Amino acid sequence: MDFAFILNSVLLGVGLAMDAFSVSIANGLNEPGMSKRRMCGIAGVYAWFQFMMPIIGWFCVHTIAEYFTAFQKFIPWIALILLAYIGGKMVYEGIRKKTPGDEEVEEKEYRLGFGTLLVQGIATAIDALSVGFTISEYNTTSALVSCLIIAVVTFCICMVGLLFGKKFGEKFSDKATIVGGLILIGIGLEIFIKSFL
Repeated sequence: MDFAFILNSVLLGVGLAMDAFSVSIANGLNEPGMSKRRMCGIAGVYAWFQFMMPIIGWFCVHTIAEYFTAFQKFIPWIALILLAYIGGKMVYEGIRKKTPGDEEVEEKEYRLGFGTLLVQGIATAIDALSVGFTISEYNTTSALVSCLIIAVVTFCICMVGLLFGKKFGEKFSDKATIVGGLILIGIGLEIFIKSFL
């Protein structure tokens, strides 16, 4: 494992983490009071999926390559559906917060549930399955190390995204949920459109 291997893994991590970074900003916007422990947990979930998906892709390339290739065309659709659903729900809740006379909802901060976090993790990392092709020539140890580097890079980038989102979430708290939801829908569309280019 030389410098080129480490650099390649770091660059892969940066590229793969961009969707998770955007989602982290959205989550920070919607929950400006988020604790550091919770931030680490959220970033950790994204990092875990960014570690697992390339490993699963690498395993598929070495075992069921023809089936995996057929499944790949569904990846953009899955990401779009998952992110559009979560984003749409957030936009709806953000608009509902503005309903006159609904003071109880007005005070309530949108809080990311564990189930939603898992769906976000899958949606933002599912395209990392195809990294299995990129690292297919690696042996088991190299593949694990490369994916571990990708996970560490993702964790760091997501922490920055959460901090950034929190900072602006405090300033724009009244519109934060709507903006966060629109960001998620936008990411879903970007993944989907990019697959046809």
